Amino acid sequence: MNRRNCAKQEPNVQKMDKSSERVTLKKEIGLLSACAIIIGNIIGSGIFISPKGVLEHAGSVGLSLVVWVLGGGICALGSLCYAELGVTIPKSGGDYSYVTEIFGGLVGFLLLWSAVLIMYPTTLAVIALTFSNYVLQPVFQNCIPPFLATRLLSTICILFLTWVNCSSVRWATRIQDFFTVGKLLALGLIIVVGLVQICRGHYDALRPSVAFEFTREPSVGQIALAFLQASFAFSGWNFLNYVTEEVVEPRKNLPRAIYISIPLVTLVYTLTNIAYFSSMTPEELLASNAVAVTFGEKLLGMFSWIMPISVALSTFGGINGYLFTSSRLCFSGAREGHLPYLLAMIHLKNCTPIPALLVCCIATILILCIGETHNLINYVSFINYLSYGVTIAGLMYYRWKKPNLFRPIKVNILVPVSYMVFWAVLLCFSLYSEPVVCGLGMVIMLTGVPVYFLGVQWQNKPQWVYRVRLSPTLARSCALWCFLKMTRQSWRH
Repeated sequence: MNRRNCAKQEPNVQKMDKSSERVTLKKEIGLLSACAIIIGNIIGSGIFISPKGVLEHAGSVGLSLVVWVLGGGICALGSLCYAELGVTIPKSGGDYSYVTEIFGGLVGFLLLWSAVLIMYPTTLAVIALTFSNYVLQPVFQNCIPPFLATRLLSTICILFLTWVNCSSVRWATRIQDFFTVGKLLALGLIIVVGLVQICRGHYDALRPSVAFEFTREPSVGQIALAFLQASFAFSGWNFLNYVTEEVVEPRKNLPRAIYISIPLVTLVYTLTNIAYFSSMTPEELLASNAVAVTFGEKLLGMFSWIMPISVALSTFGGINGYLFTSSRLCFSGAREGHLPYLLAMIHLKNCTPIPALLVCCIATILILCIGETHNLINYVSFINYLSYGVTIAGLMYYRWKKPNLFRPIKVNILVPVSYMVFWAVLLCFSLYSEPVVCGLGMVIMLTGVPVYFLGVQWQNKPQWVYRVRLSPTLARSCALWCFLKMTRQSWRH
């Protein structure tokens, strides 16, 4: 993004009112760039930490691989639905824009509220903790890195990248491009080494007779939690919809990018997990706090240092990408009047949304102070799936509400219905298995209801309200403090 892309369009000479000024963005995202956005946002820290959680809940190697493949299939169904929404409602902003258009301001605000308050900061916290664990793992080879050390390094990383994003859009995008090489190097190295191991006959854990030996009797609730863990690794498949207005020929390139990217990522993730099991027993994988590091130590010998560096590069770039995206969503919500106007302000010289970036940074650091990585993944995955389900339910409602509306892409009705059935089963059993973690997600989302009516819907406020200025930012801080306190107590017990 450069300065000319965020410049104001010149108003007509005959219409000098403020309404004639609008921000325009160039259509510069072609098919290759669209695929890079989807793949680059999906592949991050998830594939380096979720295999442990998926295996733990699935209970066997074979079922965990099935979960990874089906997880990619479910993402493909959701992506097809988002492709229809993206060209029917051609607005940037993804879920937030679609739900606001279909269901109105309240539902859209609740999605925005949960994303800005919890979903993005929690995801950032998980990626930052992964970065710290992989950087510190070579130093603490025989034990788990200390709690304080991981949190301190994560905080330093978040603060540094926030400063970079505040200083220059060009710096932020160059960091993203450079560190994408890290994730490709790490996954490519794991897959190649794993395939070499399989060719040498090291695939005992992958034999069907062994792969489906369960450490415990599988339950539907535990399988649902395994899908939640895998869904964290696949999160980001809908990010192209956040920039629909900048895609060249979105009617063609949006679905094409989905058809290319989702199967490719599913294949890479499945091969990566097969590579893990070609050299590690399930017990070794579950005992590892940094799976890729353990994999490298077993197979790469004196070159094992390559693995933690590659994963650190990958997660560092992931943090930068999520900071960039989350601040823009926060900025868009403020521009629509659903968040304080302060968050819609950009730096005059740097053309960066500094207030929005600072809010994301502070919320992430607060969440860093509590919780364990896999619990945080369950939490954010539940919120993610909740928002996906509401959005795709909106697609079905929109078809009923406006059946004659022109839809350049119209998927078979079985696609959204299949996704909604899976979504309902997954969320119900996840709520049954982890009622505290999932219930807190619902509570935090519903705290946005009074904030919406007081801060957004109530237009003619008394003057003393403006003087006191009880803004949604303060309300979010109070809700976040309550969430942190309740979550810490629940995990402690």
